[in-house]
Amino acid sequence: MAKIDLIRQSVLANAYVRDLMKSSTASDDMLKAEYEKIKATITGSEYKARHILVEKEAEARDIIAKLKKDPGSFAKLAMEKSKDTGSKTRGGDLGWFDLDRMAPEFSTAVSKLEKGTFTAEPVKTQFGYHVILLEDSKPIEAPPFDQVKPQLAQELQQQNVQKQLDDLKAKAKIEIVEALAPPAVK
Repeated sequence: MAKIDLIRQSVLANAYVRDLMKSSTASDDMLKAEYEKIKATITGSEYKARHILVEKEAEARDIIAKLKKDPGSFAKLAMEKSKDTGSKTRGGDLGWFDLDRMAPEFSTAVSKLEKGTFTAEPVKTQFGYHVILLEDSKPIEAPPFDQVKPQLAQELQQQNVQKQLDDLKAKAKIEIVEALAPPAVK
């Protein structure tokens, strides 16, 4: 009988949460306000760079010397010399990235480069020695509202449901009763 009561309570609780989810939809105005709030917190820049990763500092210095003679050979050298299998086939292209995603030493070097220039000294990280070419940078922009609207709606809905459940817990009088121990098996 206790199991049936527990199942009944579970079914009722799930139905209650489903009803809360249905009634907790956010209006477009609420979603736009949340979007603007998040958008205001987005700062900084993102960078587009290439790199050549090698094991030894001498290799990196040799690559820098070659680049000084022929700056346009970066992609070719990356394909020939880089040990980064993820970017090697694309001529060392890392695409657009936020500095937080990179090793600190790499991020520091990128942030000091001017567009179109490469590092004059090898950059040592836990992965090896990098030669980095900064192709471009731009301020980080928030994705368009329509693109993030579904995720915002889901997040606000979950926040509303959690708030209502927290309110219920705060108002509830909870009494813990020790269950009887099952009879010992002989």
